[in-house]
Amino acid sequence: MGLKPAVLVAACALMCLVPASALAHKPPTTKPAASYYLALGDSLAAGAQPNAAGKTLPTLHGYANDLLASQKSKIKGLKLKDLGCLGETTTSMLSGGTFCPYAGTQLADAVTFIKTHKIAFVTLDIGANDVDRCASVPAAQLVPCVEAGLATINRDVPKIVQKLRKAAGRKVPIVGMTYYDPFLADWVSTPPNQPLATESVALSTALNGDLTKAFTAQKLRIADVATAFHTDTPLTTTTTLAGHGTVPVAVAQICTFTWMCAAAPRGPNIHANTQGYHKIAAVFAAKL
Repeated sequence: MGLKPAVLVAACALMCLVPASALAHKPPTTKPAASYYLALGDSLAAGAQPNAAGKTLPTLHGYANDLLASQKSKIKGLKLKDLGCLGETTTSMLSGGTFCPYAGTQLADAVTFIKTHKIAFVTLDIGANDVDRCASVPAAQLVPCVEAGLATINRDVPKIVQKLRKAAGRKVPIVGMTYYDPFLADWVSTPPNQPLATESVALSTALNGDLTKAFTAQKLRIADVATAFHTDTPLTTTTTLAGHGTVPVAVAQICTFTWMCAAAPRGPNIHANTQGYHKIAAVFAAKL
């Protein structure tokens, strides 16, 4: 009994020697997981541009890179995961068949990435390659080719966006893109082909209408690049384009923001130039 006060005093003295920080429970400090911007789609998502020899290559100067730069100040630690692939169609995105080094398919890899990372937002451009090839078929095959391409888009895009939405959930912003019409440049090509340029508008309208319908069904936001490039502006609305005189505004936009009116070997090329990618990124940014 007489030893208890001494024991208590010794215990108190020992505790006084232990730093207060050691007595307080502090959970281990870990850095928050990085947030990712996931870019999906075709060569536009990959930032493709022609090099000096005219070969189309992916670059670090596409709309995904521009969009990342604009959003990094808003989302701390934001990183880019770009799965965009040159030549990707809606079918290859679902089933594979491109040269891009996916573990499975672009869509399967995207779903896996979404499930294993913190996703800030997703962008998607897909469908153009399903119909762009029709510009080079004989005139007699043009309509059947376009109809087949649009049918494929209507079959595949709803599946793509449904899988993305299911993986990401309802809170993650997914922004789908409409397309500009590169074939409007035929208005000032050598030789000029104004009938083809005019006909291409109907194709573009149908393509973008189908994409918008599929995007809306899964609550995607719409980056209306077609409108930003004045794709649907009547061809009777004109402006002045250096080297070509008076041309439709829609034609001038394509010549200004893509490589379609550039001299060989870089042109004609359907991809956006650096200025065009900036413009596309701004359309996406407005939806985030």
